[in-house]
Amino acid sequence: MAAVRPVAFVQGLLALLAMGLLIAVFMRSDMSVLLVAQNSHSDKPLLYKFAGAWGNHEGSMLLWVTILGLAGAAVAMLEHNLPKPTLIATLGAQAAIALGFYAFLLFSSNPFARLDPVPADGAGLNPLLQDPGLAFHPPTLYIGYVGISVAFSFAVGALVTRDVGPAFARAMRPWALGAWIFLTLGITAGSYWAYYELGWGGWWFWDPVENASLMPWLAATALLHSVSVLATRDGLRAWTVMLAVVAFSMSMVGTFLVRSGILTSVHAFAVDPKRGSFILALLAIYIGGALVLFALRIGTVRQGRTFDLVSREGALVANNLLLSVILGIVLIGTLYPIVAASFGVQLSVGPPFFNKAAGPVALALVAIMGAGPLLRWRRDDGNELVERMMLPIAAAALAGAGVFIATGGIAILPFLGIALAAGLAAASVAPLWKRNLRRTPLFTWGMVIAHLGIAVSLAGMASESAFTKETLVAARVGEPHRVGPYIVRLDGISPVIGANWSALQARLSVRRGEDGDWFVLRPQSRFFASPPTVTSESAIATVLDGQLYTVLGAPDEQGRWQLRLWWKPFVTFIWLGGALIALGGALSLIGRVRRERKASYREAYV
Repeated sequence: MAAVRPVAFVQGLLALLAMGLLIAVFMRSDMSVLLVAQNSHSDKPLLYKFAGAWGNHEGSMLLWVTILGLAGAAVAMLEHNLPKPTLIATLGAQAAIALGFYAFLLFSSNPFARLDPVPADGAGLNPLLQDPGLAFHPPTLYIGYVGISVAFSFAVGALVTRDVGPAFARAMRPWALGAWIFLTLGITAGSYWAYYELGWGGWWFWDPVENASLMPWLAATALLHSVSVLATRDGLRAWTVMLAVVAFSMSMVGTFLVRSGILTSVHAFAVDPKRGSFILALLAIYIGGALVLFALRIGTVRQGRTFDLVSREGALVANNLLLSVILGIVLIGTLYPIVAASFGVQLSVGPPFFNKAAGPVALALVAIMGAGPLLRWRRDDGNELVERMMLPIAAAALAGAGVFIATGGIAILPFLGIALAAGLAAASVAPLWKRNLRRTPLFTWGMVIAHLGIAVSLAGMASESAFTKETLVAARVGEPHRVGPYIVRLDGISPVIGANWSALQARLSVRRGEDGDWFVLRPQSRFFASPPTVTSESAIATVLDGQLYTVLGAPDEQGRWQLRLWWKPFVTFIWLGGALIALGGALSLIGRVRRERKASYREAYV
């Protein structure tokens, strides 16, 4: 035991050193390193040399294992509440995961492979990745993925020592919560990054790689609620362990999808299938091993305390089941084209399937989410619950009536989304009613803000879906065009030069309504020489009630320029809600850690 903590700490430091060295060779544009030559260029701005270190398969995997190693070191140094046997088993499981990925790097994806002869310059970084988002999005997402691996290791450790109970849940909860926060931030940031960088005006396309990040988040959300029940009410023991395994398996499935080369996506690292086979083998070993262990230990995992159907635990179980249904829909929709392709059938599963299949389930989930915090633990009275729900129900009815009167009717899913968002917002703040706000625990504030964030984000999604206006025009200089409440006039096209690109830039004069003040937007069509690529750089005006999104296209033979204009009411609520969800998670994490420390202090000195 004496050597376990130092060994875990040292391997984390060594992994960090390796990542630091890879960043150094990218910053120096050392073209003798194959990875640098293939993914960088001496003319790249410094930020993209830095972030380019993980803008490729090998570098991103090294970042993955670096965060994995640092997470193991953090568990070894910070975790003092678990019994020693359970902690050793947990660190052993984490080390086994790290060992597999170290082997993957060494035998299949060496980021330090050398090149001889050394080229004069590199091939350059994919222009779509040349954005400040590359510096923040992948590390944030990877911290989330790796955090889930820690929750998985805790579950394996508890199974090995037959110690699945509240103490294990309280130890695992901060790690699961931390992973969920970073996954939320990563998905939210990734959505906005794709929205403004790809130039097609969408914030989510159910792309397989987008789904690969959503699936662990869905499982982690269910795990988070389940582990809270186990930690505070000693219930859902087997369910909590199984969710930890499922969440990590979704993380591994996502890694396999992105790196196996079996799918085509703007997000994917399309590499050779041998690497995918390696990850598939790791997936089989880790998840298969955990399931076998679960089967062997299930007799020792007692169910814990029981509860009535009408109770907060009951709502959380319903919440988890609906999250699992959505997870199943996303998983099937993502894998079905791949399985069909293996039988020679080419097909695609797109937004219509996911929206129709997952949309109604998600709305049911939102309805239960509104009721959950208003229920008592263990058992409650249905009639009293209805009385507590009157305010949220009234808010939903008012919002629905307001939308119907203002618009004359919209599609059913957006309509229900807006109404339920209003009801959920009212239900979210209800737990604060008649409480002393200064003495309200921080984790209660966290729950309120996170649920409020779901309501805000849902309102943004529904509004964007129902009220977006799009105008596609072939514009002449001086001609005004309308989109939503805006008038857009093309004033001219001029060339501009950037650090490693050239562009044609439109000057668009814009005003809201006939009496609004004029302002200017400048969308660009950029050309990158290395590698030769043309990209569209959107120009976006953000106002309180939405965004005006403009994209410059190609000219035609008559001297007109293609312009794509969108007015997207309340679209910013989507990402504002995501930020609130993450903020709520952070407050909950701080509140829980403070409470656990106070409890440990009392046990030690009282």
